[in-house]
Amino acid sequence: MTETTAFQFTRESAIAKVRAAEDAWNGQNPEKIALAYSPDSIWRNRSEFLCGREAIIAFLRRKWARELDYRLIKEIWAFEADRIAVRFAYEWHDAAGAWFRSYGNENWEFGADGLMRRRIASINDLPIRDPDRLFHWPSGARPIGNPSLSELEL
Repeated sequence: MTETTAFQFTRESAIAKVRAAEDAWNGQNPEKIALAYSPDSIWRNRSEFLCGREAIIAFLRRKWARELDYRLIKEIWAFEADRIAVRFAYEWHDAAGAWFRSYGNENWEFGADGLMRRRIASINDLPIRDPDRLFHWPSGARPIGNPSLSELEL
């Protein structure tokens, strides 16, 4: 059960929070990303359990050392008070050049300070061929006007 919080999302602020998270993850700066999470933030990512910013930074460094040319799109699914549910897809390739599209869902819970204190992510990887890739923008934030997950029918 979530503790009482003064932090409450509106639809607009929840959508903005999702886009800010997408942009940050596409920027691939673990130290900057970690600042969006509480110092004692708790994560489950696939089968890995993390606690705290240092663990988040180490996780993200490992992730992007393995998941090359990473491009991510996030989309809000639902929100209520201090929680947001997100669906996402990202494309990447491994060191051997094999491409993947990873699909997932995240549940986020925020503290009264607006920092994420809990992140629960479930993710599945689908091998794809290079011609089947859909995320082609330059490294960094997805350009405004680039199709969303819904527009791509993903």
